Amino acid sequence: MKTLLLPSGRPISVLGQGTWYMGEDPGQKEREIGALRLGMDLGMTLIDTAEMYADGSAEEVVGEAIAGRRAEVFLVSKVYPHNADRRGTQAACERSLRRLGTDYIDLYLLHWRGAVPLAETLEAFESLKQAGKIRDFGVSNFDRNDMQEASELPGGEQIAVNQVLYNLMRRGIEWDLLPWCREHAVPVMAYSPLESSVTNEQRRMLDNPRLKSIARRHGASPAQIALAWLLRQEHVIAIPKAVHPAHVRENRASLDIMLTAQDLAELDQAFPPPRRHTPLEMR
Repeated sequence: MKTLLLPSGRPISVLGQGTWYMGEDPGQKEREIGALRLGMDLGMTLIDTAEMYADGSAEEVVGEAIAGRRAEVFLVSKVYPHNADRRGTQAACERSLRRLGTDYIDLYLLHWRGAVPLAETLEAFESLKQAGKIRDFGVSNFDRNDMQEASELPGGEQIAVNQVLYNLMRRGIEWDLLPWCREHAVPVMAYSPLESSVTNEQRRMLDNPRLKSIARRHGASPAQIALAWLLRQEHVIAIPKAVHPAHVRENRASLDIMLTAQDLAELDQAFPPPRRHTPLEMR
């Protein structure tokens, strides 16, 4: 599995597994656990979750999936903004650790910016790191100005990742946020890299005629091309969610697709890059 280095020097896989919407239906639990374990078998040992997802039930699904295999996994979770003060962050992390069945989280993120001062959240993250509860910390849904502000605070130089909405249809970060992150060696973790399966946006992206044409040239699916487009970039990580074994295998195989200059030019025509700054999109 291809990896990149976090600012701390620790390696992280560029392709992982998301868990948004997992844990919401008890009848799907075994299927979700099986999908995560299959992904791990295929080398996708980066697993992203959050206390928000299904009110913690997604973390419980992850905990069962990684039981007996914790050492293999790079585990990411996130704290709610309203929990992100000194005491709240500590308590939220402890709850996540219990649900995940582990004594440490590899990467702990602030889910989005809220009313708690960033300096206080960073201080709480540093305390958790010193206590061995987390190995690295970062942020999610931060635009360029947020990243600049956070980087100038005590502990801000340790921000390991910015997790944001990024895919072929959501390219706004390429104007200024992605260049800033690359300049400061902060990897971008792309969530919803294939849009969301619960909206029509995923279908609209994957049904694009030009994307489908490129997929046919490679003997691949449109989803694989969309993932390959992200994964070809330096400092970018993708965390697609899948519960069908075929989709898990498909996601893994996307890492082996090499897009050509012609492919990239056609994708730019079908999904134009930004021409100006746009507010950060999030969901």
